Amino acid sequence: MKDLVKTAIVTGGARGIGRAITLALAKEGWQVFFVDIKLDEEADNLCEEAKSFGGVVKGFQLDVSNKEEVESFFKEHIKDKVYLDVLVNNAGITKDALIIRMKDQDWKKVLEVNLDGTFYCMQQASKIMVRQRGGKIINIASVVALSGNPGQANYCASKAGIIGLTKSAALELAPRGITVNAVAPGFIETDMTKKLPEDVKKDYLSRIPLGRPGTPEDVANVVVWLASDKASYVTGQVIGVNGGMYL
Repeated sequence: MKDLVKTAIVTGGARGIGRAITLALAKEGWQVFFVDIKLDEEADNLCEEAKSFGGVVKGFQLDVSNKEEVESFFKEHIKDKVYLDVLVNNAGITKDALIIRMKDQDWKKVLEVNLDGTFYCMQQASKIMVRQRGGKIINIASVVALSGNPGQANYCASKAGIIGLTKSAALELAPRGITVNAVAPGFIETDMTKKLPEDVKKDYLSRIPLGRPGTPEDVANVVVWLASDKASYVTGQVIGVNGGMYL
């Protein structure tokens, strides 16, 4: 089975942090399958950029919150076709509102994509990695999972759930040689954070001891390390990439 091509899957891999992770893994020699809710020009550009340095990157449309779609993806493209070395659960959304104003559908949708999606992908990957007797699962959490954040009860709950899921899975899968860790980014410059009001950005920056926002590449560098053999004795951990930021 190890004669199969070593492959990494990155969910939500077409843009932002996911895009940086996809490119960083490709530069280190992994074949990378990225999945996203839609494949557009950004996804095409990502594949072309990877091709420019000899990377092998393929995009797939997938709604991680749909269990049947996730099962079909792993059956059609992963099982017995590649050696699944790494799964990065990065797909996530926000639908912010104060608790007293939050709509039921916004509460549920964020949990479905962020937490359920992570579980569904982890479940399918685990079945394959258990048979391989090896693999690495890396979940993207958030600094606010540990601190909370006003107006983001749904998002914070989903990311805190990911941390609990990570630690439980690490205990379950360690006997099979599978590591499971989480990366918790702080204030990272992405399209999502660029839309924040200037006063909110200034408030966040004032809480970061290093005095600057992080970049998607800052997060990707830690993911690459966790995916490498250098982190083979690291499991069940939550690694903050936040410049010292604790809300």
